[in-house]
Amino acid sequence: MTTPPRPAGGRPTGAATPAAYFAGMYADRDDPWRLAERWYERRKYALTLAALPEPRYRSAFEPGCSVGVLSALLAERCDALLACDREERAVARARLARAPHVRVEHRQLPDDWPDGAFDLVVLSELLYYFTADDAADVLERAVHALEPGGTLLLVHWRRPVPDHARSAEAVHGQARAHPALVRIAAHAEPDFLLDVFVRPDRPGTPAADLSVAAAEGLT
Repeated sequence: MTTPPRPAGGRPTGAATPAAYFAGMYADRDDPWRLAERWYERRKYALTLAALPEPRYRSAFEPGCSVGVLSALLAERCDALLACDREERAVARARLARAPHVRVEHRQLPDDWPDGAFDLVVLSELLYYFTADDAADVLERAVHALEPGGTLLLVHWRRPVPDHARSAEAVHGQARAHPALVRIAAHAEPDFLLDVFVRPDRPGTPAADLSVAAAEGLT
């Protein structure tokens, strides 16, 4: 077998990002990606929330929540929110102590996917850490957990990162190809991709019939 090329970080191309990477990021930094500080992140979160087709959700799941900056914003739109992260330090630092309808748990996907159904699953800056097979597994579990009519939102950084297993284009391409999902919104910038999908009640439902305007009887 031919050895795959290695990026600058020394990790084989396509291999999953190792656990040591996340442990190192949180070792001496409360918010290693400065999610609460950067205007880039605040603007991206505003676009993420604006792209959600429903004003409110019954039950949402956000894996890879880091220190919970986006989680706190999602909590304002959800009756119940389960957030999780693979790094225990991130879970301990999540800023959601005052939100009784939010749970933050230590989980490692894909194997530790939670039981239950959700009408919103948010995969934000997550899937590019996985191999293609594991990303497909996460997507399949997300689709299976979505209630009919539920929303799946993906948003991922596009710039090359040596510690990412795959690109934003690759992981969004997997979601766009899933037969049970219909993409109803898309936003692309040089820095990130954002896609919104619905799992329709009826297979084959066109995107036009799932739009926000259609839901409110405007079309």
